[in-house]
Amino acid sequence: MQQRLETITTVLDKHKAESIELFDLRERDYFVDYVVIASSLGERHTAALLDHLKKELKPAEHFNHVDESDQWIVIDLGDILIHIMTPEYRSKYDMEAFLNELAKKQDF
Repeated sequence: MQQRLETITTVLDKHKAESIELFDLRERDYFVDYVVIASSLGERHTAALLDHLKKELKPAEHFNHVDESDQWIVIDLGDILIHIMTPEYRSKYDMEAFLNELAKKQDF
């Protein structure tokens, strides 16, 4: 798993994604084990990052589903979700706050 996550973040970093964050949710009641969030430089760059991930991760990774818009792309790899967002969308939706809260949540 660590190698898969490292490959994903390396591809994103190599192709100029910014503010790459990784959330470990294995101990939480969430539908994936890990979430990766990265910012693109803009709408075209968002699509380009998806293309790079497809080229460099396949056939090792199976893309279960890809949900695309110009500002936000979500890639479902089964146990890993990858969010690529324009800075404006990342700021607007603030997924990090939700995921940080989820990661800190204590079960009683």
